[in-house]
Amino acid sequence: MLQTNFIRENKEKVLEGLAKRNFKDAPAMIDKVLTLDDARRAAQNELDNNLSSQNALAKEIGDMFKTGRATQANALKEKTAELKAQSKDLGDKLAGVEKELQDLLYLIPNVPYKDVVQGFGAEDNQVVFEKGVIEDMGKDALPHWELAEKYDIIDFKLGVKITGAGFPVYKGKGARLQRALVNFFLDRNTAAGYTEIEPPHMVNEASGYGTGQLPDKEGQMYFNQVDNLYMIPTAEVPVTNIFRDVVLDASQLPVCCTAYTPCFRREAGSYGKDVRGLNRLHQFDKVEIVRVERPENSYKALEGMLEHVKGLLEDLELPYHILRLCGGDMGFTSAMTFDFEVFSEAQKRWLEVSSVSNFETFQSNRLHLRIKDENGNRVLAHTLNGSSLALPRIVAALLENHQTPKGIRIPKALVPYTGFEYID
Repeated sequence: MLQTNFIRENKEKVLEGLAKRNFKDAPAMIDKVLTLDDARRAAQNELDNNLSSQNALAKEIGDMFKTGRATQANALKEKTAELKAQSKDLGDKLAGVEKELQDLLYLIPNVPYKDVVQGFGAEDNQVVFEKGVIEDMGKDALPHWELAEKYDIIDFKLGVKITGAGFPVYKGKGARLQRALVNFFLDRNTAAGYTEIEPPHMVNEASGYGTGQLPDKEGQMYFNQVDNLYMIPTAEVPVTNIFRDVVLDASQLPVCCTAYTPCFRREAGSYGKDVRGLNRLHQFDKVEIVRVERPENSYKALEGMLEHVKGLLEDLELPYHILRLCGGDMGFTSAMTFDFEVFSEAQKRWLEVSSVSNFETFQSNRLHLRIKDENGNRVLAHTLNGSSLALPRIVAALLENHQTPKGIRIPKALVPYTGFEYID
């Protein structure tokens, strides 16, 4: 959530940034934010003056009683009652303006970082790095859904029977591969200094608002209406909310966490050949990394996260590239996002396997997550997160890119985790 003071002091910068997102409602919404903030300040000032008058009057009444002027003191009590009634009305007015202002701020996306370019969608994203050889495996190369059936490792039809489309059942070496990847990613992350967390898989409404899933992605989250709880779309939500309403000492930073969780997404409106097999699921496994940083260190930390994910993909022997997302393709809460995509040989297309983002103060303002520096000053922290990694499309790419006449070859770095060199 943007800060009202930041908007007031940097109105043109905010509008310029939101234009990169093609956020057409920005001028009207920003003007309304400033109007509501003026009303909030005026209401707060009026309430403060009222309370000051009450305090002065209370002191005067006390002095009258002490000096034997009870009749005059009792007469002034009526004035006190009037001020208290006005105070309640002013408090209600202030609360109403504050709620309207906050509800409006919840609807305004983050301002993109200066290096983010304007664009409308994926076609405007910039390739900033690529590595690996894309091999031509010939016309007989099979897509992962056919390989999964051939080797009996993933059963999509059984998932439909048990739950519905988008909930596959992993079997035998397919299940072992899932577990191996989770352990491999967690071990690499903890070796890099991330503390492993095992968070809840459901969160309350406050957590959804804290990291920006609500109200932006409410329709994409599975919701338990009886208990007012949401199934998590990513471990980012519960892990980042560990620090909601927390003041961290500067000496504690950076805070680095990693977590494995299943993730649940409705993916409403997704259909067609690009969502076949593992390409888009309603339930999938993902390992996440989350960081809390000093503002001046966050973009250096973002570079470090990119290097870390690079190493994971290289160990898995997958060709990949990195995209710097344009303003129109970035998530609501992000100031800057890089996507990692691996090449799917059988499908002849790139598959997103990780997003690494810096949110700057957008989440921490919602979370009330602050840093106390060496001088005792409190400032909002910067939060970052990244997939490290999402399993479904990694598995799809492993199956397709490593298929051989002998079977599916397992990358050397993963063999100690699977206990086998081939799926055959």
